[in-house]
Amino acid sequence: MVGSVLDDRVRTVLARLEEQDERERAEDVPYAERSLAVGPHAGRLLFALVAPNAGCEVLEVGGSRGYSTIWLAAAARILGGRVVSLEQDPKKIEAWRRNIADAGLEEWAELIEGDALATLEQLEEGFDVVFIDAWKDDYNRVFELARQKVEPGAVIVADNVVSHASLAAYSEARQSDPTLTSVTVPVGSGLEVTTVLR
Repeated sequence: MVGSVLDDRVRTVLARLEEQDERERAEDVPYAERSLAVGPHAGRLLFALVAPNAGCEVLEVGGSRGYSTIWLAAAARILGGRVVSLEQDPKKIEAWRRNIADAGLEEWAELIEGDALATLEQLEEGFDVVFIDAWKDDYNRVFELARQKVEPGAVIVADNVVSHASLAAYSEARQSDPTLTSVTVPVGSGLEVTTVLR
């Protein structure tokens, strides 16, 4: 099903970024310099969360080189949504812009440059889906800031909650909060999928 709505431009860029990610892992490129892409399985899940929602407003915290942005924006364009992506690394920003353009998704994806903890506070409310893939020490703070930008029914997804043991407390905090419903999904590096109830 996914293949029928992803055009050749999108699939070509996704494949190139997947190959690049595999190569960097094999060459043991330093963690901070890698793209740290979510991978195709997590990408498909993000796509599925966004695609059915008309006018879906998506916030991505940690755009990197645009891999997950492409999945999100390709989903958002189906029913007229958009993605706002936050990134501060100059090299990754340059790559993000190039990859989004190559995928033909500029109309559905906007990049805001700068530290996410600062830029998040300046954003207006009204997001339906939030994807968090930032520095792990910032997850709780990013969640609290992002929560102020959404309404009940919004979904907040956090990456790496299985691969990074330090994020166990993040998942526990979401799952024990009675104003949320949250589940750890063992896809990719592990996603915590949280629905805001109130």
